[in-house]
Amino acid sequence: MLLTVDPSSPTPLFQQVADGVRAEVIRGTLQAGSRLPSAKELAAALHLNLHTVLKAYQLLRDEGLLDLRRGRGAVLTAQAAMLGDLAAAVPQLVARAKAAGIGAPALSALIKEEYSK
Repeated sequence: MLLTVDPSSPTPLFQQVADGVRAEVIRGTLQAGSRLPSAKELAAALHLNLHTVLKAYQLLRDEGLLDLRRGRGAVLTAQAAMLGDLAAAVPQLVARAKAAGIGAPALSALIKEEYSK
């Protein structure tokens, strides 16, 4: 797993870590059942505070993508595999929207509307 963070980015560091894990799942580098480094190990590797990584892991847990268990560590759930499947469908959706002349803001609004039902 190759994660990087940019301290000068306006995106919070914990969000960058969570986004990086999601990106690895989408790329297929990480799959359901994959064990992530301990928060302490990842914090040391990225030169971050332990609590920053823990916040990212908790966010991923709250999204249902990560299972956190004492002694077992952080393990990607089966729901993480669905993220990869959904990500594979996005290019086709965007291509159809572009062909129909629908811009990104309108497509995003359609998705948000459907999601809130």
